[in-house]
Amino acid sequence: MPMPATSRAVRATCVPAAAPAKPLAAAAVSRENAGVSALSPTAEDSRARRALLTLVAFAILNHIVFNGSRIGVSLFAIRLGAAPVTIGILMGLYGLLPMFLSVSSGRLIDRIGVKTPMIAGSATVLVGALIVPVVPGLPTLFVASTLIGTGFMLFQIAQQNVAGYIGRPEHRALNFSLVALGFSISNFFGPTITGVLIDHVGFSATFGALGWLPAIVIVGLAANLLPLPQLPRAEHPHARKRLFDLLSHRELRYVYLTTGLTTMGWDLYTFVTPLYGSRIGLSATQIGLVIASFALATFIVRLAMPIMVRKFTPWQVLRAALTLSAAVYFLFPLTHQMALLIGLSFVLGLGLGSAQPMVMALLHAKTPEGRVGEAVGLRATLVNTSQTGLPLFFGALGGALGMMPVFWALAALQFLGSELVRRHSGRRPRDEEAGEALRLSDRLSPGQQRS
Repeated sequence: MPMPATSRAVRATCVPAAAPAKPLAAAAVSRENAGVSALSPTAEDSRARRALLTLVAFAILNHIVFNGSRIGVSLFAIRLGAAPVTIGILMGLYGLLPMFLSVSSGRLIDRIGVKTPMIAGSATVLVGALIVPVVPGLPTLFVASTLIGTGFMLFQIAQQNVAGYIGRPEHRALNFSLVALGFSISNFFGPTITGVLIDHVGFSATFGALGWLPAIVIVGLAANLLPLPQLPRAEHPHARKRLFDLLSHRELRYVYLTTGLTTMGWDLYTFVTPLYGSRIGLSATQIGLVIASFALATFIVRLAMPIMVRKFTPWQVLRAALTLSAAVYFLFPLTHQMALLIGLSFVLGLGLGSAQPMVMALLHAKTPEGRVGEAVGLRATLVNTSQTGLPLFFGALGGALGMMPVFWALAALQFLGSELVRRHSGRRPRDEEAGEALRLSDRLSPGQQRS
């Protein structure tokens, strides 16, 4: 059934690059209002599910290389006799270029689409992994870290852009919860596979094996195994674009504020927990169990996201995430028993694990058409800046004043963020909140017509 034309109609089709256009779940819909598709709901939903699962599978393969190589590069550098500061530089290189290139990469994706950047990003990850066995040595690790980090950044921005256009707009939060669930899987398997391979076959063979995973992604994309929706274009594609235009948007400012705070809470957890655990006498195995409880909680909460998005608005979820984070960081330095630390880490994982899908859904919903890639790139810049700079700042603070001021400063920032989100959501009309909840959570049965 044809859809009435609207001023902001987005005729997104989910087709292989060289094939004739075929309507998918996102065909002929606006960013905010879904119309009636030319396909039956059952057929379009089935195609959208297959596309999304394929996209998540490709992301898992590349993220396994990204995560696994971080472990491999660190251990290989140690084997080669590198000093701790050298290892720190190697880890920083994963985010250094992405910190400066994310926004421009997002703008490029807005102009040319996602397929070519996804292939190019995967190819860069592949080269970064395979260069290690070809030319083993410490200088090569510097090149590998830079290539893998930059290539994965390009792939991830394209992936996060297109994930919001697969399926119906009201399923956007569920899409990003599935994407986040995929990253939880690769967060576990990346280091695990890498560690096992290093112990059994050595470093060169391990990087050689990791290099074949992005090759699968490249072949799959080149063979059009992933049907990609056509993204909406900006009304004036050649007009000069300024970041200030995005930051001047009130809703987007709060989205980026929440992104910065939740990223800070996540990144500093992985930084301060080993330090605090060692200071109170926990063994490496015990510290690992504490951190594992956090990872388990993020996996569980992302499984529960379909229920959460039906019952709560995105801003309610984000406020709860920041409030839980503030409470955990306040209590953490007062706790010295491993069982209690495991419980606190689990609660923190539930909060922060629920935030990322909601942030990405809001980013897609509030960004002007044709600039989603740029907006995702700006978010990636914030994330990479956090990963690069915050450990240095809070590490210096902890060295000068001890760990308790670090935890409590972080708790104060998280609580302040939750209050800002509360005031922001409180000023929004109730009907707008209800409509937003409906768009993100409404899962109509196959026989129902979209509202």
